[in-house]
Amino acid sequence: MLKKVSLTNVHTGRKSISVVDTGTDEKALVGAGKTTVETAEVNDINGLDETIHRLTTKKNSQEDKVALFNGLAKCFDRNIPIIKSFHLQANRVKTPQFRGLVADVADDLSQGEKISDAMEKKSDVFTPDIVALIRAGEESGRLPEIFRRIGSSQKKTSRIIKKLKSGMIYPAVVITLGIGVVITMSFTLVPAMTKLYEQLGSNLPAATKAMKAFSEILLKQPWLVAIPIIGLIAFFKNWGRISRIPSVQVFFLKLPVVGGLVRKSAAAVGFRTLALLIEANVRLTTALEITGETSWHVHYRTFFDRVKNHILAGLTLPDAFLVESHWLGDDGRLICGLMETAAETGSGTELLNEIAEDYEDELDTAANQIDKLIEPITIVILGSMVGLLIYAIYAPVFSLGDALLKKK
Repeated sequence: MLKKVSLTNVHTGRKSISVVDTGTDEKALVGAGKTTVETAEVNDINGLDETIHRLTTKKNSQEDKVALFNGLAKCFDRNIPIIKSFHLQANRVKTPQFRGLVADVADDLSQGEKISDAMEKKSDVFTPDIVALIRAGEESGRLPEIFRRIGSSQKKTSRIIKKLKSGMIYPAVVITLGIGVVITMSFTLVPAMTKLYEQLGSNLPAATKAMKAFSEILLKQPWLVAIPIIGLIAFFKNWGRISRIPSVQVFFLKLPVVGGLVRKSAAAVGFRTLALLIEANVRLTTALEITGETSWHVHYRTFFDRVKNHILAGLTLPDAFLVESHWLGDDGRLICGLMETAAETGSGTELLNEIAEDYEDELDTAANQIDKLIEPITIVILGSMVGLLIYAIYAPVFSLGDALLKKK
């Protein structure tokens, strides 16, 4: 339930408003970050207002996740009590979901639960690998380090996602404008030209006939324009589910440029998670199982699962990597070589982190150049649309003289 919390400073009278996604007024006060020098008023947000808030408010904010883990790491380093540490994060996070999350976890902790158990209840935010790391940190007494590492990893992911999104703005705007021009012409110019040629009794080129048919659909059933828009909105809104379909993941691996980005992203997440789990003293087979379960790509999920089975059967980690190296693409042999070096030098986690960092650096570079990678595709799409539009409009104009002479 969404709750609106109005805080008023007793000294200055200044007011601030926070929205918290939680179940009780007491938790809402914690999530809003109320201090001793503030008075508070809590109101429920119901009905249409709640629906609008949920539709327009960002969910599962990567920035909030980074701020939460980094803030907790700093508090734990300074030996601040755990519950107080969570209370202090309320003003660091920005979304109602994370404000409510801070309040809910703090409430669970006050009832004697462990951090890992309390966070496990928030599975939509804290994935199994994060919960496993926290649980390992609790058992090994290394919670500050674990939280710091999780925060650093999430920060890198957040930076790459931001760059990828910013790179998509230009092509999205250009293609949207192109589609808008086509629709406008279909409503205005094409009907007038079609009427003229029908009066002259002249045949229209195929491209113009296609635009005429499209124009008639828009004029007679304009609501059909909303179908592709709704479809695109539904597609992007459900992209998380679509991207988890194995066949879709395999398809993207086969695409030029995109396939490399997908593989690097999946590898970076997988090897970083495995390194963190091993550093946290999690048993190797358990670490591989957790890494496989939390890998978002089917190839890497299969890879880590099979490596775990090979180790249970008695193979060493480098040998298991070598047997299943085909799942890792062109870099498979290189990674196996690094793992052999790690086995000889005892620096397994360092090399796993090194592999993850190399992939993250490559992703970072690709994210900086994403607009250059997408620009040729955008130009081809836009050029095709403009070329078709020009031909459909000007081809009849060039034959207008013949049509007039025929009429005479």
